[in-house]
Amino acid sequence: MNIDLLVKLASKAWSLKILALMDVGVPGRQASLIAETKASRPSFAASLEHLIQMGMVERNPGHGHPLRPEFRLTKAGVVAAGMASRVLDNVPDSDGFDLMRRNWTAPILAVTSAPQRFSVIKQNLGTITDRALSKSLHALEERDWLRRQIDLSDRNPFPTYHAVNAGLEINQAIGLCV
Repeated sequence: MNIDLLVKLASKAWSLKILALMDVGVPGRQASLIAETKASRPSFAASLEHLIQMGMVERNPGHGHPLRPEFRLTKAGVVAAGMASRVLDNVPDSDGFDLMRRNWTAPILAVTSAPQRFSVIKQNLGTITDRALSKSLHALEERDWLRRQIDLSDRNPFPTYHAVNAGLEINQAIGLCV
């Protein structure tokens, strides 16, 4: 999985959770997935539609009712679902899951296995704004999933960020090569 695909995948709040649930065998019916995710219907529907458009999930032909369809993972979805399941297995609690639902949490953790400067993280993520990156880095630092260190070796000191604790476990579960 490349970083652009991960950014697209994480752009909807419930995408990773839906994939992880389907990976562990939760039936692909809307009612069972909504009950397991505890998402609102509009949020769930937006995330599921997003996964369908990305080619991760498809309607299961010949199964389900037209008003209550059944879904299954595609070949690409099976790979992404395995990653999503490993990622969410490393989230320690519900507060951590709330942080994982944010757009940029998974992509930022994916690119910070080694210490990275703000500008390098932004360059790797492409479409992120300075404000969104700054807020996400701060939230991850507060949760102790990311550590900020000041490098004083140069004349102009600069901060670097790298994943630690659960953030590093999530980084390894994503297994992204940047």
